[in-house]
This record gives sequence, structure tokens and C-alpha cells, in this order.
Amino acid sequence: MGTVKCPALSLILPAHNEAERIERTLVALREGLEAAGMAKAEIIVVDDGSSDATFHLASLWADRVIRHPRNRGKGAALETGWRASGGRTVAFLDADLGDSARHAPHLAEPVLRGEADMAIAVLPPAQTRGGFGLVKGLAGAGIYRLSGHRTAAPLSGQRCMRREVLETVGGLAGGYGIEVGLTIDAARRGFRIVDVEVPFTHRETGRDLAGFGHRGKQLVQVAAALWSRWRARK
Repeated sequence: MGTVKCPALSLILPAHNEAERIERTLVALREGLEAAGMAKAEIIVVDDGSSDATFHLASLWADRVIRHPRNRGKGAALETGWRASGGRTVAFLDADLGDSARHAPHLAEPVLRGEADMAIAVLPPAQTRGGFGLVKGLAGAGIYRLSGHRTAAPLSGQRCMRREVLETVGGLAGGYGIEVGLTIDAARRGFRIVDVEVPFTHRETGRDLAGFGHRGKQLVQVAAALWSRWRARK
């Protein structure tokens, strides 16, 4: 597909070994955009060093697929994507949303209407029992203590914002601290942030060894993002 020039909305999807779900996500995303009258939106996938068919499958449906030769992490992939985009409004979406990606226009509406500078998606309750809320609690409390903003979804990777927000805050935090850092940086600069309930669904981690390992990495990287913002405040 050809690249869309100067779109009102750019949607950035970082992907690492997402061949199982990336095509379904992109098909549903396009269907949702067309139904909402947003067919001219630009879809960019950043293949973050995948070793599977992610790049090939994404190329069938995205306007542009950018490939990192090695895995650099979600923050780097989003940084690459939004800087390569042309939209006045930019949305970050996970590549594993599947059919629920069709709801992306609902997330973008408050920003496109000028009612907010950033919209954060609040997802339905998880179907699988996950952690004990430690990471989410730390993230929410840290965001409030460091910026005065409260959000029901401090870890949500599904968010939409005016391009000015990204240009103003500068570089994105690495790893799982990206959402926390972006929320704090935007709130400190006075940007209007709203929560939006959106019925997105994605891959969930359970209470097994892999799940606890994932949440352990989250805890460390969220804490690092909070620490760096705390030090910058001094």
C-alpha cells in the first residue's frame, strides 16, 4: 500500500515476533478506521528485530513497515515510528490487539475533537488472573506524586496524543517505563490528559513463572522511569 501523505492521524504499532496476531490486528484496525470515516489515517508498523513473518504480514496491510535489524525495545520502536510519521495526531497501539483494534477510532476522538491533548485507553478487566496490582499501584502512585495527575490506566500502552506532546517531551523512556514516563512528562507540561474506556483486548499474562518474570521486569523498569523523573525534578 502507498504511504499516506500528511494524514490527520498516524497510528504506530511496535511489533516483535507478532506473526500470530499482527495481520488480524491490522485488518481490524483498517476496518474500524474506514467505518469511522478515518480511512486516510496512516498506519506504521515498526518491526523490532522480529525473527518470524511479522515484517511480511505487516507489509500486506500497513502503509509503511520500518524494520530494526535487531530488537531494541518498545520505547525505541515507538520513537522510530512517531518520528517517521506525518500525522498531527499520533496513536500508539499494541500489535496483539486482534479484532479489538477496530475500536481505535474511539480512543482518538477526544484528541481529534480538540477536547484533550492525550487520551489513555482504560481496558476492560482482565479475563486471566494476573499479578497482585503491585506494578500498577506503583505506577499510578508515582505518576500522581510526580505530576499531580491521576489515571486509572497508568500502564496502558494504548494512547493517542497531539504531535506537539511528543515534540515537547522529547525522547521516550525505554522498556516498560515508557507509558509512565510519557504520562508524567506530559502532565508536568500542562497537557490535558483524559482516560477513555475502550474495549481493547490483548494477550494476558497469568500467575505462572513466565507471568511473574514479565511483571518483575515491569516493576524494575517502571521504578527506573519514576526514579529518573524524581531526580529531574530536584
